[in-house]
Amino acid sequence: MIAWLAGAATPARAEDLATALAKAYQTSPQLNAERARQRATDENVPQALSGYRPQLVASLSAGLQAVRDLLPGNIVQSASLKPWQIGVTVTQTLFNGNKTANSVRVAELQVQSGREALRNVGQGVLLDAVTAYTNVLANQSLVEAQRSNVAFLRETQAVTQRRLNAGDVTPTDASQAEARLQRGLSDLNSAEVNLAISQATYAQVIGMPPGTLKAADPIDRLLPRSREDAIALAIKENPAVTAASFDVDTASTSISVAESSLLPTVTLQGSASKSRDSDPTLGTRATDQASIIANVNAPIYDGGMAASQTRQAKEVAAQSRLVLDQVRNQARTAAVSAWVANEGAKIAVSASEAEVRAATVALQGVSREAQGGQRTTVDVLNSQADLIQAKARLIGAQRDRVIASYTLLSAAGRLDVKNLNLNTPDYLPEVHYHQVRDAWHGLRTPSGQ
Repeated sequence: MIAWLAGAATPARAEDLATALAKAYQTSPQLNAERARQRATDENVPQALSGYRPQLVASLSAGLQAVRDLLPGNIVQSASLKPWQIGVTVTQTLFNGNKTANSVRVAELQVQSGREALRNVGQGVLLDAVTAYTNVLANQSLVEAQRSNVAFLRETQAVTQRRLNAGDVTPTDASQAEARLQRGLSDLNSAEVNLAISQATYAQVIGMPPGTLKAADPIDRLLPRSREDAIALAIKENPAVTAASFDVDTASTSISVAESSLLPTVTLQGSASKSRDSDPTLGTRATDQASIIANVNAPIYDGGMAASQTRQAKEVAAQSRLVLDQVRNQARTAAVSAWVANEGAKIAVSASEAEVRAATVALQGVSREAQGGQRTTVDVLNSQADLIQAKARLIGAQRDRVIASYTLLSAAGRLDVKNLNLNTPDYLPEVHYHQVRDAWHGLRTPSGQ
């Protein structure tokens, strides 16, 4: 009981950024939807592999048949027949212009591209989580700063009013103090509104409302050491670039798929059937058949369809190569921008910290001088306004510093569960791929649906 009471009396443990990122990674609807899309893309491979496998078709027909025959001598013969037939046909493609092999290759490349697209979405979800987390922290700090500002302004207004009553200051000083107090209340209200909005965004991104949050630190230990390293990593590992590279390979292989329609196809077909007919006028009442037939079909002219599809595939391949160049340029620009922003954020934090220290000292000096009659109330109010603005800039700079570091890591293509060492299982898309790749039958998904 004592231990339970001690645990109940212990305040709730603060949540850190790594825990929030793990929750977002587990619960994000956007990320889960992308995972489902990737599992659907995996099914392209067994569909393409089906071209190597035999096609088996069974048939069954049965029915009732009324027959009325007119025989010589105007003799009429009627009968009710019950014919039926059962059969099975097996077709195996031996050659189709390498269409199956190239289709399998296209499907596998689509899987690779889809995995990179999934990784890109995962990076975006984690970066959104970092932004939501740091925005809540920053807005909480801004609310506290504005509350302290309001408390200071209330005290200043009260002191000014007492001095006005004593005849030490003019009504102008009292009005200025009152105006600054009302401005402070308005700023506090704006800060509280922004905090409520950021908390709602946090709940949307992370999956639950924020509790007590710990201060977040930049992720400098994982960042590239130089701008050149950042660019090299972005071009090599950014998932948008790698996905576009696989898209180029997919489009190039699709040309061979289109060209296969211009080549002959060879199939082998085996069939067996049994039929019965009770028509007494027929000499044969039962038929059993079995056959093995090789078919060779060579296209001569299809109206230009295959030629057009081949030309189209070549243009798509050319487009995909241009898109790859564009994506590489975008990744390079994003890496440079993220590097510059991160370096600039470091300077902004240092400058803001120095500004807050100087503004604090200045306010203390102005307050003492005002007590000695050497400064006016307006001087004190201006000095306090300088301090609160400096604190707001410092809070914003600290937030931007954290976001900039994670943005740079994302631009380098390394913002993922493994590099961040998050306490959550990493989703491995290749697991589902191997579960369905060689599946010959079955309607249920590996998840049981």
